[in-house]
Amino acid sequence: MSELQTKLPTDTWIEATWKEYIQAVADPQLEKAKCYYHNRRLRIEMSPVGPNHASDNTVIIGMINLFCTIKGIPQKGLTNCSYRKTGIRECQPDVSYYIGERVKLAPQGSSVVSLDSHFPPDLVIEVADTSFADDIGEKRMLYEDMQVREYWVVDVRKAQIIAFSMIANSGSQRITESQVLPELPLSLLEESLQRSRNLDQTQVGTWFLEQIQNS
Repeated sequence: MSELQTKLPTDTWIEATWKEYIQAVADPQLEKAKCYYHNRRLRIEMSPVGPNHASDNTVIIGMINLFCTIKGIPQKGLTNCSYRKTGIRECQPDVSYYIGERVKLAPQGSSVVSLDSHFPPDLVIEVADTSFADDIGEKRMLYEDMQVREYWVVDVRKAQIIAFSMIANSGSQRITESQVLPELPLSLLEESLQRSRNLDQTQVGTWFLEQIQNS
């Protein structure tokens, strides 16, 4: 195991047992890494986060929070929260949300969320720059198996959102309007991302609020 740990390739999926995965992510050098496990493979992401990725992550969170506040939708958002189904899978999405009545089911505490005893979040979002191909592929299947209700991939390079509604036991399908956040067109979030390239986030938020209030 020591050889796997010291020579562990990053930003790619590699074959590993669950025990090897747990031993690998315990490495102090991976304290700031994002860690995933699915289909007996692990992935460690160590790619540096650039300004556009960081900004898009902030804008998405801000706009969702504004939308829920205006519409009176209960929500609890978690940033970089780790979810674990023992022996089977683990993920650490950029953003995840418990929404509506399920807010009361949102986990608390300082440890990894155990999916053995907690429900998965309603909405999972990955903000993708260099990891786009994986986010739209393998991770989508991971979140299908995790049984989240909705999954979004934010394409940083195009300032676009590719969204999926999960279908119980049969994969996922593309959507253009959120189902867990009714009346939220994803095109409105995409335009917010595009505007954020030239405007500050207060200006973007003001514009977004006007669109919601006038809809």
